[in-house]
Amino acid sequence: MLIIMEAAVMKGTNVKEKVCEWCSPEQLKELLDLELREGGEAHAEVLQRCRDAIRYSVKTGHPRFFNQLYAGLDPYSLVGRFITETINPSVYTYEVAPVFVLTEEVVLRKMIEFIGWDEGGDGIFSPGGSVSNMYGVNLARYHHCPDLKEEGLSAYPRLVMFTSQEGHYSIAKAAGFMGIGTKNVYIVPSDKRGKMIPVELEEQIKTAKLEGAVPFMVNATAGTTVLGAFDPLDEIADICERHNLWLHVDACWGGGALVSKKHKHLLKGVHRADSVAWNPHKMLMAGLQCSAFMVRNRTSLLQRCHSAHASYLFQQDKFYDVSYDTGDKSLQCGRKADAFRFWLMWKALGTKGLEERVDRALALARYLTEEIKKREGFRLVMEPEFTNVCFWYIPPSMRKMPDGIEYWEKLHLVAPVIKERMMKKGSLMVGYQSHGEKPNFFRQIFISPQVSREDVEFLLDEMHCLGKDL
Repeated sequence: MLIIMEAAVMKGTNVKEKVCEWCSPEQLKELLDLELREGGEAHAEVLQRCRDAIRYSVKTGHPRFFNQLYAGLDPYSLVGRFITETINPSVYTYEVAPVFVLTEEVVLRKMIEFIGWDEGGDGIFSPGGSVSNMYGVNLARYHHCPDLKEEGLSAYPRLVMFTSQEGHYSIAKAAGFMGIGTKNVYIVPSDKRGKMIPVELEEQIKTAKLEGAVPFMVNATAGTTVLGAFDPLDEIADICERHNLWLHVDACWGGGALVSKKHKHLLKGVHRADSVAWNPHKMLMAGLQCSAFMVRNRTSLLQRCHSAHASYLFQQDKFYDVSYDTGDKSLQCGRKADAFRFWLMWKALGTKGLEERVDRALALARYLTEEIKKREGFRLVMEPEFTNVCFWYIPPSMRKMPDGIEYWEKLHLVAPVIKERMMKKGSLMVGYQSHGEKPNFFRQIFISPQVSREDVEFLLDEMHCLGKDL
């Protein structure tokens, strides 16, 4: 425990330390001595393995880790994880996980309140947003074709669903995994801001029907992965109602805005969704992994869709209320107590503390945006809607070049080189990608309250230092 506290927690969150100590895969294999042998190692050697694992891992709690849609280290969540890892529960029955069944129920009920389902709903914590989105697809299909669970796909015509070009790839993965087929995921164009275009959605629904297909679901996104865009949920909900389609909202990234009075408008209309996926391990910093799937339907739809009635777990003649045996609602058998870390953190911070965390992240995104506008050599891809700030760094050698094919081709090469240099130096981590016709740009994400304005200024100064010779 001392090694964890000193090396992972204290050093791992210290801005003066490196974000990462980069090694190539071959170098790291040599350094770690990964081989598993017939005999065990001495205690001192095992402790060294622990130190090495921490040393050569990326410090995602570091104030200058901006690479993913999760970051920072919340102490209350960490304690919650220590507790659940020590107790090692499986949250399928009340008899083996009484505390964790009840805390999950309370957390889901509170999250459902923020979504705005006045009559309540149902839900389950899952191993990540991709699985939560898969729950959405499966429940939508079961709602539309309840006999399919027993009869299989062969008894039904071609089922199709719709998502935007900015939607998460987990929707296509769900279609492939569930036998719907990736070609039956219709991709709806998005506007230049990354939002689904409702008119295009309705046209595609009509086209699918003319083709003889059976539409059953629309996936809307509240906080896209790259641009941080929020689809127009009210307009999409109107279309779903007209065509009797299930509306699932992937709010894995943007759902945290619901706890903020100032920013909850970003998800206007989310209360009209049939199901919602929301990852507290992202904007709210509950720690990986903490992902909730929630459904507005209260007629045991989640249970009926996934139940297998395993008699060795879900006996109906137990001595307590078996409605607390929630495991038959899940795709899993064994299931970790992911909600507990969020519950403990929420108890410690209160809703107000969570709200302040979201508001601060968006304020830092605005600060970076204004700094980019003031600094020579930086250029916004677009005005940010959330905490995704997308921008280019333009080296001095390119600043007098006119826009054109040569300019954009050269700019496309800049971000990968700067990323390599920052990783090898260990000074910070920021993601980059191309997007449509746009060449590689950086995507800066704000989450952690440990990030300061000084860190924002360091980010821009460091990028210039790493890229000024290109």
